[in-house]
Amino acid sequence: MVLSIAAPDASPADETVAAGHARPVNQPLVVRARAVPSELGPADIAERAWLGAAALRPAAIIAVSSADGGVGRSTLVAALGDLLALAVPGPVVAVDMHPVPWGGLGERIGRSNAGTMWDAVRDLHTLTSRHEVERWTQRSPSGLLALVGETEGQGRRPPRHDEAAAVVEAVRRLYPLTICDVMPALIAGVWRTLAAAFAPVLVARATADSLHHTMRLLTHLRAAGNSAVVDRTVLAVVAASPATGRTVRAVLQQAATVVPDVVSIPYDPQLARPEPVDARRLKKQTRTALVRLADAVIGRCADPRVALPVAARKERA
Repeated sequence: MVLSIAAPDASPADETVAAGHARPVNQPLVVRARAVPSELGPADIAERAWLGAAALRPAAIIAVSSADGGVGRSTLVAALGDLLALAVPGPVVAVDMHPVPWGGLGERIGRSNAGTMWDAVRDLHTLTSRHEVERWTQRSPSGLLALVGETEGQGRRPPRHDEAAAVVEAVRRLYPLTICDVMPALIAGVWRTLAAAFAPVLVARATADSLHHTMRLLTHLRAAGNSAVVDRTVLAVVAASPATGRTVRAVLQQAATVVPDVVSIPYDPQLARPEPVDARRLKKQTRTALVRLADAVIGRCADPRVALPVAARKERA
């Protein structure tokens, strides 16, 4: 599907560079969007997300963190990344930035080779092409690429945060979208990663304690001069059981007044199992929630010069 998308009005003298050629900003930007899989909806939200995914800003980056551990962060990275790999026309890569031996993202993506972040850190100077990066990546059922964490510990080690950040900087230049699976936001390095992301995502369990911890983190971020991070944050709340208590619902309402987007991910037995995630095979409610989350995230990563989807005119290829 070819989309002619009108850019916002601008002075004729204003120019931008696209594909190596000068182009007036107010000239329509033509992008190619992928078809929305039939399993994913709601249709209007999915279409908006898929249109935005076809018009990403260069080197777009999403950073997924949390206020504490054990909230399902790596599971969410795999599920969201798997869905985004279906939406973005080019390859999407996830990077496990945990500085401790950790198999979470690897379990959720699946392993077909021995490559890990250790290899990427060791060979950082060679990561100048997708071919070099993909020597070490794993691939999800929907095509998400992932540099997963190191678990062996024999002559190899997980990366320090600064080493992982250097890998992210190298990788993001080569791919249209990079998703960072970041440790809990307890150190300044993680805060800097969240600040550098177009779309910071915080994950919380659907419990009062986890949500209160997240609210305190958001308060600390504002107090430390990171209000811009809070104002861009998407809060993903992952249910650990089919029922949500009244107290949790009350805290969710409070959270919605602090961050612009709160998306609840319902309990799904497939997400509770330590096995590769295929977003298309999750329960309908879960797929719907992930589409809403993808829409919120992509909205922060799409080219701000492009009006989506109101000014879009569909054309058949």
